[in-house]
Amino acid sequence: MNNIRATLAIVWRIAIPYFRSEDRWAGRGLLAAVIAMELALVAINVLVSQWQNRFFTAIQEYDLARFVTEIWIFLGLASVFIALAVYKLYLNQWLQIRWRQWLTRHYLGEWLDEATHYRMQLTGDAADNPDQRITEDVKNFVEQTLVIGLGLLSSIVTLASFVVILWGLSNKAPLHLYGTDIVIPGFLFWCALLYAVLGTALTHWIGAPLINLNFEQQRFEADFRFNLVRVRENSEQIALLKGEGAERSRLLDRFGFVIGNWYAIMGRTKRLTAFTASYSQAAVIFPYVVVAPAYFAKSIQLGDMMQTGSAFGSVQDALSFFVTAYRSIAEWRAIVARLDGFEMSVDSAVNLPAHQATIELKAAGGSRNIGLEKLCVYLPNGKPLVAADGFAIQTSERVLVTGPSGSGKSTLFRAIAGIWPFGTGTIVVPAQAKLMMLPQRPYFPVGALGDAVIYPAAPGAFQASQIRDAVISVGLPDLADRLGEDGHWNRMLSLGEQQRLGLARALLHAPDYLFLDEATASLDEPSEARLYRLLAEKLPQATIVSIGHRSTLDAFHTRKVAMMKDGAIHVLGKDSTPVEPEPSAAR
Repeated sequence: MNNIRATLAIVWRIAIPYFRSEDRWAGRGLLAAVIAMELALVAINVLVSQWQNRFFTAIQEYDLARFVTEIWIFLGLASVFIALAVYKLYLNQWLQIRWRQWLTRHYLGEWLDEATHYRMQLTGDAADNPDQRITEDVKNFVEQTLVIGLGLLSSIVTLASFVVILWGLSNKAPLHLYGTDIVIPGFLFWCALLYAVLGTALTHWIGAPLINLNFEQQRFEADFRFNLVRVRENSEQIALLKGEGAERSRLLDRFGFVIGNWYAIMGRTKRLTAFTASYSQAAVIFPYVVVAPAYFAKSIQLGDMMQTGSAFGSVQDALSFFVTAYRSIAEWRAIVARLDGFEMSVDSAVNLPAHQATIELKAAGGSRNIGLEKLCVYLPNGKPLVAADGFAIQTSERVLVTGPSGSGKSTLFRAIAGIWPFGTGTIVVPAQAKLMMLPQRPYFPVGALGDAVIYPAAPGAFQASQIRDAVISVGLPDLADRLGEDGHWNRMLSLGEQQRLGLARALLHAPDYLFLDEATASLDEPSEARLYRLLAEKLPQATIVSIGHRSTLDAFHTRKVAMMKDGAIHVLGKDSTPVEPEPSAAR
């Protein structure tokens, strides 16, 4: 029971924001229309139950006129039923797509807000494969919530409607045993209730493991698909290393989890289906067996018997909702658990500063320098990495950052960019300053080359002639004629070409501070020198901070910073005073 309450609480938390959103009136209107049609369909079923009594009584009494009249009545009821069923489905699907659209935008907004997607990975969140959760899980949540919710509502209303009918028929058809009528008020209803309760209890006992099995199946499927995507994205490296055999083995191992869990689902589903199928088939004949003694004792007519069977079936179906929908409910609960995990992971990443000390990014209106004040940068496990106090990157200067691997050079860049939360202290950034970080492997979205170069600016933010000139200036004249061509540029271009396009992006955006994290490491030294001279020519006012290891880079920078493994920052060049970590910073 506690699990059910917890699941319903999660469903409410996920579902209710849509019906309070800017699209609430459309959503509420569609939901109200679908509910109204569902109730109307139940009313039609009640009328059909009453029609059955009259129709079969007319047959028993050989009343042709009543028979024909009832045929016309049935055609009218059937026409209304068909129209309601068609438009209920249509409006249901309309509600599904609007709800899914809002929920997808909501999750995308939270996931991509202020580097939350990046922090979720740093914190080791439990939300594996967020792509699947935002696509398949959102779609299935909306669809299954409406199906199960409307099904439950229909069952409750059907039960309330047909209990009255079944109770009245119990008075007409008392329990007849050995020639004696035994009057039990509503005994047909109690028979249906007992039958349904036993069926529901046995179904839950047999099918309960399906909830966890379906959750695991979703996880294994997503993990297998994610690793397939990784192979596709890294196909060149795999081919160069002749790693196809290793990848095949790794993928088959992951697929083995999919298969093993599926076999477990098959076995459990087989047992559940065997029971529910037997239960459903027995439900067809059970009411007639119960009421047959009264009919053969001529206490009731054929119409009463047929209506009893119909009403009993409706009540039994309503009471057996969880029996027939158990597998769908098990899958739905797994989906709800996955979305709940995703939301918790997003909240954990968003609220990370509230749970621990973090680096403060401060906008300074009067300063034009980037300053590090009592800064200590940690790894996610709490190990200190970089420590500095009183260190500044001055406007329009060129700074070269060097140091051994693992000394925290790239992590310091991430902290300055505001996406690395682990640490203490303050990073002061001039107000309104434009910062751009260029990593060793720049990112280009799939699409037109021109749009990929100006990313993250919107298409059309720069004139085609500007983009063309920037691409030519970085030494890629052949690509200047392909700006309108669509492609997966991270796969189609060499790393050197990608780095050149990254610098073209910087020329277009003209940042105040440009951070180059080995952004020219794949170029030869003469090409690298030409591009640094180009940056000095095109961005004379920009502050450029480079991470690099080549001695040839010294000529293009006015100051050199050496980062040590112990967290110290040694400043050489114009300022040769070493900046050592404070004793408390390494704790």
